[in-house]
Amino acid sequence: MSAIVAVKNLSKTYKSGFNALSDVNLDIERGEILALLGPNGAGKTTLISIICGIVNKTGGTITVDGHDNVSDFRAARSLIGLVPQELHLSIFETVWDTVSFSRSLYGRAANPAHIEKLLRLLSLWEKKNSKIMTLSGGMKRRVLIAKALAHEPRILFLDEPTAGVDVELRKEMWNVVRDLRDGGVTVILTTHYIEEAEEMADRVGVINKGRIILVEDKKTLMRKLGRKRLILQLARPLPVIPPSLDGFKLELGTDGTSLSYTFDTHDSRDDVPRLLAALAAAKVDFTDLHTEQSSLEDIFMGLLST
Repeated sequence: MSAIVAVKNLSKTYKSGFNALSDVNLDIERGEILALLGPNGAGKTTLISIICGIVNKTGGTITVDGHDNVSDFRAARSLIGLVPQELHLSIFETVWDTVSFSRSLYGRAANPAHIEKLLRLLSLWEKKNSKIMTLSGGMKRRVLIAKALAHEPRILFLDEPTAGVDVELRKEMWNVVRDLRDGGVTVILTTHYIEEAEEMADRVGVINKGRIILVEDKKTLMRKLGRKRLILQLARPLPVIPPSLDGFKLELGTDGTSLSYTFDTHDSRDDVPRLLAALAAAKVDFTDLHTEQSSLEDIFMGLLST
């Protein structure tokens, strides 16, 4: 894939002296879903606000499909749709008028068929003549997505798109995002929901204290940094772990009926057969065993703690 957004040596320092971003380099690939993870204050919103031309950078360059987002800002901005965290909507306007007006702001000719397509995609068609003030929080967030897509951008930024949305609606919105990606839209989302990134993203970026820690294919990341946990159900409870097993750093369950062993999947696979042999030598019998793979949340918390 080729990069549709290229961020080079980006920095942002506010007048107060606060350094929000430091030497950020990021290539966003055409047609992907990139999840940008990080704690509050990490710089996620600042980064996407600069890319979208809302906040001025201190240093570095950004190109959007080859257009510099400062010297050629009109072309760059026309390619981008942004769904902010805040629900900024005119509550007395109808859904149809709100979305149609957003299209006109970019100088695009009226296209009722496109607006209808968006409203149907986002399950808003039945509410097209309803005023914004009558909608639920989840529907208002869908209207924000429709507004961001009204001018047919090729890149969509979603800043905490499912904040305050119930689980069922969140999953429906995941499907909408996938449909957009399948339709050729590049999607970048920031989220606090680790399962959201794990469910949807093609790649995951982690940002902390204004710096990009890593950007990696999700599956590759989980394979490289993931850990597995081997859990054995013991035939007889153990009061303590036998000294001969100390080298494996086992954990004994609170009731003494299970042992767990955590290992890196990429460089410690030979330890499992050694462990099983050591258990047999120590006459520790087990009736069952299973493994658990670390989640993206486990990996994320591990990265932030390093």
